[in-house]
Amino acid sequence: MAAAGAASVDLVIGWCIFGLLLLAILAFCWIYVRKYQSQRESEVVSTITAIFSLAIALITSALLPVDIFLVSYMKNQNGTFKDWANANVSRQIEDTVLYGYYTLYSVILFCVFFWIPFVYFYYEEKDDDDTGKCTQVKTALKYTVGFAVICALLLLVGAFVPLSVPNSRNSTEWEKVKFLFEELGSSHGLAALSFSISSLTLIGMLAAITYTAYGMSALPLNLIKGTRSAAYERLENTEDIEEVEQHIQTIKSKSKDGRPLPARDKRALKQFEERLRTLRKRERHLEFIENSWWTKFCGALRPLKIIWGIFFILVALLFVISLFLSNLDKALHSTGIDSGFIIFGANLSNPLNMLLPLLQTVFPLDYILITIIIMYFIFTSMAGIRNIGIWFFWIRLYKIRRGRTRPQALLFLCMILLLIVLHTSYMIYSLAPQYVMYGSQNYLVESNITYDDHNRNSTVSVPKRCDADAPEDQCTVTRTYLFLHKFWFFSAAYYFGNWAFLGVFLIGLIVSCCKGKKSVIEGADEDDSDISDVEPSAYSV
Repeated sequence: MAAAGAASVDLVIGWCIFGLLLLAILAFCWIYVRKYQSQRESEVVSTITAIFSLAIALITSALLPVDIFLVSYMKNQNGTFKDWANANVSRQIEDTVLYGYYTLYSVILFCVFFWIPFVYFYYEEKDDDDTGKCTQVKTALKYTVGFAVICALLLLVGAFVPLSVPNSRNSTEWEKVKFLFEELGSSHGLAALSFSISSLTLIGMLAAITYTAYGMSALPLNLIKGTRSAAYERLENTEDIEEVEQHIQTIKSKSKDGRPLPARDKRALKQFEERLRTLRKRERHLEFIENSWWTKFCGALRPLKIIWGIFFILVALLFVISLFLSNLDKALHSTGIDSGFIIFGANLSNPLNMLLPLLQTVFPLDYILITIIIMYFIFTSMAGIRNIGIWFFWIRLYKIRRGRTRPQALLFLCMILLLIVLHTSYMIYSLAPQYVMYGSQNYLVESNITYDDHNRNSTVSVPKRCDADAPEDQCTVTRTYLFLHKFWFFSAAYYFGNWAFLGVFLIGLIVSCCKGKKSVIEGADEDDSDISDVEPSAYSV
């Protein structure tokens, strides 16, 4: 009874912490969206949609450490189950986590295929002309139907796609994992949802390769290099204004006697006048930023930014080295492409896989580290999207700028983050496969001990870290792991995606090192739909 009461208290404390985490996530999402959305084009519906979508992405990413914690919490360090963790309780906990995944993933499907497209096309129609609300809703629904059809096709294919894989290697380990797949649920409805989410995860992998890999190199190096001086940029801008004004005066002097300007000079005059307007707008921005208190405050924090940049680049190197060694281990020791490059245990140790077991000895350092890695993955993704912008092949659609981001761009940003978060779980598994599979669980194995003085043997039970050789009733596999490997062909695609991720990171690192310091008003001198003529935010430095 006492053990059950202690377990209940721990669960209540856990739910309180989870509630506080939810409030913190909602507060962060509100601040982030309000920080970047356009001051002129702020819309209530798009703002709520962006905040809700971003919150769902962060909550989904927080479910991985919760899953790992729950399977680890059911067992003692000596390998025995806790008194309250009987078979029924364990199954209830596993089912609760599984239902949590399916609930959040269903919400993500709803956001990606229904809600976000509807809000996006609603405001696109609003930008075209002053049509009525009914016309906007009808047009938005018409385009949203296309996304709904895609979702229905994915669900239909997932309901009937065969889960069995070509099995040319009849190993007991693979048979055990197949049994776990079947145990996860043979319901066609759950398989359909899993297939749809795996398809979105594949798109999220492409987004992670594009944005996250570059953001992991751009974010720390931008913090270390900093931005150019506002006073120096303003001096350069003043010189450019004087030079353009001289060109304009030279061209206009040709028509003082009443002669019309040639077509060539008219085109040049128009270009110089547009350039002059841009430079004067840039001058106003530079003057505002140079005199703002925020610029002085950021200058005082410059040493702290350098420290953060060094810390982030070290985390990125830890991430990349661990991912490389893990992928190399799969290439050398996995069961092959026909099983999705599943690997049982770790034959090549990587830094993160060695660090997590060490931190497990001091609760809750390992969960703090895994949470930091997930948050780092998300923040570098945001940084990559801000630096690259939102593109459709070679066409730039939107830019993400503080205080100047259009509602449609924010919706795109949140959709991309939703897709990247889906891929985050597999990236963490790639970094620490055994930890994501079993957490800090141990199980008991029989060991023979020989006593020299009496020449007799004794059998004792010693704890051992859970792995693929553990009995099925002694180690509980996380729901995350089973969900990630429900379809072997997606796992194979994720494996090759990890190699592409490493390649893009190296390219981004070289590009970021070669690029000079960013302008203090990066993007404010470009004439596009995201730039307004109002005063810039002081927080843009």
